[in-house]
Formats: sequence, structure tokens, C-alpha cells
Amino acid sequence: MQYIYAALLIYKTGNAITEDSVKSVLTAAGATADDARVKALISALDGVDIEEAIAKAAFAAPAAAAPAAAAEAAPAAEEAPAEEDHSEEEGMAGLGALFG
Repeated sequence: MQYIYAALLIYKTGNAITEDSVKSVLTAAGATADDARVKALISALDGVDIEEAIAKAAFAAPAAAAPAAAAEAAPAAEEAPAEEDHSEEEGMAGLGALFG
């Protein structure tokens, strides 16, 4: 993830995203740059319109989160069944069955 952050930082400053620039940012941040990962990042970003990718990611994230939030809210919206009165001994008897 730190490699992507480095590339985004370099992009935001208006500089070219190169192996040397990514290594420099990672080193300045106190991380050790792995040459293979840096090369893979540069290769993966070749031909990518970063501004468009950021816009798509920013648009997709809320859309993807909405169904998940709705699914989490659904059980809370249902009425909870009325709890029955149980004695403490009944509860303890049930626990005893768990442990033999």
C-alpha cells in the first residue's frame, strides 16, 4: 500500500512517477524500497490515467458501501421479539450442557 501512496503523492505534486522518484519518497518516509515492487508498480501504472482512476474509485466507494450499510441496518429495523422471563438457574443449567 505504501508504494501506491508514494505514487499518488508524486502524482499530486505534478512530478513524473519513476522508479527513482518512488524509491526517494519511500526512503524519505523511512521505508525500505523493494526494487521488484517498485518496478511492478511502475509497470502497472504504465498507460493508466490516474485522475480518471481516482474519480472512478471515489464514485464507486460510496455506491459499494450503500448496500452493505442497508444490509446492516435491516436487522436493526425489525422489531426485537419480546424477551421471556427466565430464572438465573435456568440460564446456568444451559451453560452446564456446554461444558459437560
